[in-house]
Amino acid sequence: MKLVEVVRGSQTSDATVAAASAVARRMGKEVIEVKDSPGFATSRLGLALGLEAMRMLERGVASAADIDRAMELGYGHPMGPLRVSDLVGLDVRLAIAENLHRELGESQFRPPEILRKRVREGKLGRKTGEGFHKWQER
Repeated sequence: MKLVEVVRGSQTSDATVAAASAVARRMGKEVIEVKDSPGFATSRLGLALGLEAMRMLERGVASAADIDRAMELGYGHPMGPLRVSDLVGLDVRLAIAENLHRELGESQFRPPEILRKRVREGKLGRKTGEGFHKWQER
């Protein structure tokens, strides 16, 4: 991953942020600074997109493959949100969603039933061979 999120806590000094950012840049990373909040930037945005893709699948808007292709072809994402969820692990996505929903109280982080059902069935994504997609190798 090219990105490093440098998280500024309530008592983080400018010198600490600068030092952490410099180390990350020496490692060839792009740096963004975010406030200490649940999910930071990448996890929070990625999860919101993934959960909405799951809701679309649940409501029959499009197939998993077509939802993923929409983001790949329409927005230039290297991988669609359902495939990303399969790689992360649906159990992991569920735990993160439950935590963000509890911490932030925002409805967009409420886990959709399709996610809960897949986790109950043991369809956790790539690591089990099936999630929103079928995986040949593990």
